[in-house]
Amino acid sequence: MFRLRLVPDNTNIQFMRGRYAGLILSALLSLASIALFFYPGLNYGIDFRGGIVIEARTPQAADFASLRHTLGQLNMGQVALQEFGSPQDVLIRLERQPGDDAAQQVAADKVRATLAKEIPGTTVRRVEAVGASVSGELFYNGMLSLGLAMVAMLVYIWFRFEWQFGFGAVVTLLLDVTKIVGFYAITGLQFNLTAIAAILTIMGYSINDKVVVYDRMRENLRIYKKMPLRELIDRSINETLNRTLGTSMCTLLSIIPLAIFGGEALQDFGIVLIFGIFLATSSSIFIAAPILLFLGENRLRRGAPAAEGAQQPAPTP
Repeated sequence: MFRLRLVPDNTNIQFMRGRYAGLILSALLSLASIALFFYPGLNYGIDFRGGIVIEARTPQAADFASLRHTLGQLNMGQVALQEFGSPQDVLIRLERQPGDDAAQQVAADKVRATLAKEIPGTTVRRVEAVGASVSGELFYNGMLSLGLAMVAMLVYIWFRFEWQFGFGAVVTLLLDVTKIVGFYAITGLQFNLTAIAAILTIMGYSINDKVVVYDRMRENLRIYKKMPLRELIDRSINETLNRTLGTSMCTLLSIIPLAIFGGEALQDFGIVLIFGIFLATSSSIFIAAPILLFLGENRLRRGAPAAEGAQQPAPTP
């Protein structure tokens, strides 16, 4: 039976030779990402910054170029347009205008009047204003969800494996999250509730990949009692390499169409997920594994005796 293998079964790449370079590069990128978070900062969306959301229906398929030009002349800041359902339905997002809630209502009425004048027959179906207090609460809840997810993953890894594995996984997740934040800062993609969902998705994907690699390492620790830990980690990564690359490839193939054809909302989500998949896959090899190696071989040498390494190869996934 034909089976497609992305890499040969007997691959023997010595990944741990690059352990210092991987950790140093990761630390530098995370530090740069933290700096980018403060300057120039994130491009917060309406969810976190406050603003106005207007849902309108045009008599024909909406001409987004013309509509963007028309609304841009109102001098209300950044205007985001999104197809919402049918080609006639448009979701208009405006920045929060200076002033109180009354100023937001005035801005919404101005948009409503402009649509009625420039595109006769247009109906406004919904108007919502996200205030500063609401946006602040959404931001706090979003950050809280990230923190709770990280704690839950730490608890899971801690009970599933020894503490060394849990420490390596959580440190790697923290480094991954800072790089994603840096990616948002350097690309200018909107950081909103959809961004929180993207980060949580990447965190889940990342921890799943690390569990697979860690599981093989723990299995090999019980089989190869005298094999040096550096060699054992390289062996475990090579044995799971086909699975790791295959899963990443399948996930990418399902996300790339979102990033290309998903519209304004899903495009940002898809682009960040593509970056996150590459990040999570590489961090399992070049960050999580070296951290485990540096924690020391003697602390991980536990379990019942088994056949020695050279005579008993581990099964291939």
